[in-house]
Amino acid sequence: MFVEVRSPHGAAVTLPGELAFLLGQGVDLGLVRHAAALARREGTEPVAALLRAGLMSEADYYAALARALGRPFRGDGLALHPGARFPDDIRLGAAIGARGEVFLAPPPAAVGALLVAGAPPGAVLTTPAALAAAVLGTAGPRAAARAAEALEVRAPDWAYRPGLHPGQILALMLGLSAALLLLDAASWLQLIALALLNAAVLAVIVFRLAAPLLRPDPLPALAPVPDAELPVYTVLVALYRETGVVPRLVSALARLDYPASKLDLKFVIEADDAATAAALRALPLPARFEIVTAPAGLPRTKPRALNVALPLARGAHLVVYDAEDVPDPGQLRAAAALFRAGPGRLACLQGRLVIDNTEDSWITRCFTLEYAALFDVVLPLLTAAHLPVPLGGTTTHFRTQILRELYGWDAWNVTEDADLGLRLALAGYRVGDLPLATLEEAPAAFRPWLRQRVRWMKGFVQTTITHSRHPVRALRRLGPLGLLCAVAMVPGTVVCALAYPFGIALAAWHVAAGPLPAVPDVLANLVTGTGAAVFLAGLVAMGWPPLVGCRRRGWPGLAPWVLMLPVYYGLVSLAAWLGLVELLLAPYRWNKTEHGLAATSRTGAMKRRA
Repeated sequence: MFVEVRSPHGAAVTLPGELAFLLGQGVDLGLVRHAAALARREGTEPVAALLRAGLMSEADYYAALARALGRPFRGDGLALHPGARFPDDIRLGAAIGARGEVFLAPPPAAVGALLVAGAPPGAVLTTPAALAAAVLGTAGPRAAARAAEALEVRAPDWAYRPGLHPGQILALMLGLSAALLLLDAASWLQLIALALLNAAVLAVIVFRLAAPLLRPDPLPALAPVPDAELPVYTVLVALYRETGVVPRLVSALARLDYPASKLDLKFVIEADDAATAAALRALPLPARFEIVTAPAGLPRTKPRALNVALPLARGAHLVVYDAEDVPDPGQLRAAAALFRAGPGRLACLQGRLVIDNTEDSWITRCFTLEYAALFDVVLPLLTAAHLPVPLGGTTTHFRTQILRELYGWDAWNVTEDADLGLRLALAGYRVGDLPLATLEEAPAAFRPWLRQRVRWMKGFVQTTITHSRHPVRALRRLGPLGLLCAVAMVPGTVVCALAYPFGIALAAWHVAAGPLPAVPDVLANLVTGTGAAVFLAGLVAMGWPPLVGCRRRGWPGLAPWVLMLPVYYGLVSLAAWLGLVELLLAPYRWNKTEHGLAATSRTGAMKRRA
């Protein structure tokens, strides 16, 4: 609906009806014309252009709409009928009040039709933010249950709970029995078992040895997508006790190079996190920033919070960032172009995570090396070969519809990222490489680093349990190489960490014992040879990818710290053993990492503000 109005100079001006009515409410014509031009240029609804570009506040616009319709306006304190529906009422923009009134908060695309038809009797206008908060507050238990249980209810084979299936328990018992029997078995049988075990571990190491041989492609020179053709993009950030990084996070997201009218930025906070809520309210957030309060419920995990927000995502694409992240401003445009040029089975793009507070401690230096190896060397190989990719938890860009088809994240898995990466592969989807960086802050002290790593190791075991229930089906869907990759990257990581100190101790004992005697036994020599090959290949796989990652990043001064990686991976082994203990005692506990503590910053992005 368009309306012709007269400018103060008498010239005829054609405006969208959902903006033209503002002139009768005292709004300046220049601002209204600017919003209309912005909407045309960016190919979006006029109301979205007005509000998300920060030209007018949401409360002021909907109050003016209420006056134009002759209806009352209420900005907060909405009391809804107990049967409020989540997320349906929020998407519809209407909900029944406790006294039978109808609260209306039409989305931008529906305002024009409402102006033509008029508001129904008894309607009360409010803002979309107020309506969403009221629906979540009223339907909180149902929303919490949906976020925690949707995957388990709709696709139980893809959900971690209830843990080990009877068949897995039987397989573990048989494996343990076989291992105990081997202790008393004939020597030739023991030697065969050891040789097979060495060969399996060597196969796991192959991926890290092969990765440096591939030179990843730079960001392809795709034709830029015009603003009018770009899709709406949702950005999700789950926050809990993050007051120290809120200003930096908002500033980083405000620098994203994407049309403001097509940005849907959602901060997801917990209901009892008053400090973070206050920190966000203290900032002048335009309407493209939205605060979603996850209702109280279990488990208290990041994936549950993301699941609360997923049904409310307006974007055709969606990206997850962490609270401490500083993403490259060009990420969204680049991801939109890659999705547009890629096949429909390209469901996710994994960006490159780069540690920025490298100089804080020897732990952060080793962490930086670890991430350089993983994100700049190993993951590009996996994406190029279309192999399963355990996602990185942040800077993961999705096609929103595919994410919904897979029922979002597993709220009970504490490495929901790795789990979702394997689930995408099992469902026949691909993960691509987005060679643009997101700066991250690594824990600098031992205790917070250990808590984080224990959670990761525990989650890898949870992911292994989830996706090993049907091994034949997994082999059929992933193929032999894909299954080997999945085993190497998830359970293989945990097994290698658990075995690491024993392998080092055994190697040290052999060195201390002197030269190996000649044994005229083929099997014994085979075991010795494969064991030596595993040890040497493991050392190369530990140091070579980080060195290559350093070279690609231009960090020659970090290369000597590769010598500290054997000590660092000793701590990783400790975390793996503690992760097994925590899996038994507190399987769903989320060990939160504190952010905003960086003492140094390579780029300046992580510097503390005075």
